[in-house]
Amino acid sequence: MKKVLVATSILLFSAALQAEQVGSVDTVFKMFGPDHKIVVEAFDDPDVKNVTCYISRAKTGGIKGGLGLAEDTADAAISCQQVGPVELSDKIAQGKAEGDVVFRQRTSLVFKKLQVVRFYDKTRNALIYLSYSDKVVDGSPKNALSAVPIMPWNK
Repeated sequence: MKKVLVATSILLFSAALQAEQVGSVDTVFKMFGPDHKIVVEAFDDPDVKNVTCYISRAKTGGIKGGLGLAEDTADAAISCQQVGPVELSDKIAQGKAEGDVVFRQRTSLVFKKLQVVRFYDKTRNALIYLSYSDKVVDGSPKNALSAVPIMPWNK
């Protein structure tokens, strides 16, 4: 039992390290447990310097949500920006890192997660970020997209 608790704590802690919560708004009042919310989080692309993405997602409240047992909906939106001079690795610039996962957040206890993958559009010199939700058995076609044109950066 202790091993399960430790493993669960590690998973929850490592997921929390991936994004920083910027804010949230309540959408539904719950008498018991936290309210349903929309949470806004920020994360930096781990492989591309100076690109930050902001993702908003639904977070289920209530008793199950408060205990971490609820399944969040697949609703999410994403917006990514260049925040400094972008440096692409050779792997990304050559198109060998297409569809790399740059963010992953569990949206249920075990089987469902929200992911963000990155693509590089060499023709237009832009990074494309796609957010979607998947599940072991069936995912959702709901998705959101953000494009970051790579521009010269003057200090």
